[in-house]
Amino acid sequence: MKRLFNILLVAGLFAVTPAIAQGTFSVQYSMGFATGDTKSFISTPSFRGATIEYRNLVTSNISVGADVGWNVFYERRASDTYTNGTVSLSGVQYRYVNAVPIFIALDYQLKPGEKINPFVGLGIGTLFTRRNTDMNLYTIQDNVWAFALRPEFGLLYNASSALDLIIAGKYNYGFGAQGMAAQSYFALNVGFVFKKD
Repeated sequence: MKRLFNILLVAGLFAVTPAIAQGTFSVQYSMGFATGDTKSFISTPSFRGATIEYRNLVTSNISVGADVGWNVFYERRASDTYTNGTVSLSGVQYRYVNAVPIFIALDYQLKPGEKINPFVGLGIGTLFTRRNTDMNLYTIQDNVWAFALRPEFGLLYNASSALDLIIAGKYNYGFGAQGMAAQSYFALNVGFVFKKD
């Protein structure tokens, strides 16, 4: 999973570097809070996550671009008997979810050019989910790519002509696919937006 993320990160950086002069590039820390089936599998929040974004202004208040994120959820379950299909095992379970949302995005800024600029956005793309259950010597792993949507709301704070601070809430929703139920989580992101000077 780390290798996949590193490849996506490097590819994303090379893809957006020539275009930074025409738009904005953002690096954000992401905290994840599972919902739905994801929360049934792992109830604890994720404090391991990151997002990179590129946006290009189409008009004074509409921008389009792309996002790549990564959140890692983890939970240790107490010693018990767990059943998966027709198999039951007893012991301590370690559960992991690696979620990688990849979106094409559209944002609408409510007060462009002002010190505090609220915005709303929508992303359409895919959510890669890797679910692992480790128990004793056994691992159950599911890897699923699913169609996904991501509504977003946030604030941009104009720190300088070249830098904004961002805080954003994103709801990542991956539809059910390949036998896995819909996976979803709310992400709270904070970070830096580097602008054309």
